[in-house]
Amino acid sequence: MAGTRKRGERVKALAYLRTSSATNVEGDSAERQRVAIRAYADRAGLDVVAEFYDAAVSGADPLENRPGFAAMLDRIEGNGVRVVLVEDPSRLARGVVVQELGLLLMQRRGVRVLAANGDDLTNSDDPGRVAMRQMAGVFAEFEKARLVAKLRGARDRLSAQAGRRVEGRKPILTGEALALARRLRRRNPVTGQRRSLRDIAAALAKAGHVRTDGRPHGPETLRQALSRPAAAPAPASKEPSP
Repeated sequence: MAGTRKRGERVKALAYLRTSSATNVEGDSAERQRVAIRAYADRAGLDVVAEFYDAAVSGADPLENRPGFAAMLDRIEGNGVRVVLVEDPSRLARGVVVQELGLLLMQRRGVRVLAANGDDLTNSDDPGRVAMRQMAGVFAEFEKARLVAKLRGARDRLSAQAGRRVEGRKPILTGEALALARRLRRRNPVTGQRRSLRDIAAALAKAGHVRTDGRPHGPETLRQALSRPAAAPAPASKEPSP
């Protein structure tokens, strides 16, 4: 609690990051969010003690379906941290309803959600600020819907040209590359250590598994791919009895 902090002790905070697609995971979205959050934390005298990241999670997805957000709530309820930092309100959610539900969840736990520009998103004392926050959510929701419609239209045009249905982007790491990444991630039976994601990316590149631009896969891509449950092996077919 704030009243029991020692003089000069920095307030602890959690960082919440979200990227909406595999493309953004490959890009610099997560790092941009980290830089903005940590810059604000330094200015405000906050100590970011943990980061929770929902990779390739839509801003319209319900909060209860987000593993990173759920883990953050567990941390909040377990150790008393009462400040969450986000780059901006759209990182919490792009839909107004989801955004407001998320802020309500935090308010009920006595948690403040601060944007990297210093706005207290959980402050409900000023009706004008609440209205502005909600309007920003409306515009973010509209922009998301516009982008989805634009991408759908592009796929429809490509499908018409190809004479077959062209779907969206497939998972970046699959098949042999994913299997190799899983093997490389296993703990060393002697030391108990595991390779870092950057070391795994380098090993994959050496084996010829790289991004479309020829560069090694990024750590966030590997983290997302390795977090997916491994497919269950197909049952062995039984030989007919003679």
